[in-house]
Amino acid sequence: MPDEQQAGLLTALSADAPDSGLLSSAERAALQYADLLTRTPWRVTATTVDDLRRHGFDDRGIHDLAAIVAYFAFVNRIADGLGVELESLP
Repeated sequence: MPDEQQAGLLTALSADAPDSGLLSSAERAALQYADLLTRTPWRVTATTVDDLRRHGFDDRGIHDLAAIVAYFAFVNRIADGLGVELESLP
């Protein structure tokens, strides 16, 4: 995906309004959960998880979502902690 498309997608996702049709309510709930778990994990409660269930996530889906978010954070902190730099694209 060209950089312009990526930038446009990121802008659209960050500005997504519930009635835009860009994301489903379940996708918005997953992104909100990922943001909460990433930025303020101590604020995740049983109510947070129940909200994901109301959007159609089962226990496996919630587990997978939490694992993916946590793994992404883990890998990034390892890379940052070791001073790993991104490779340049040709």
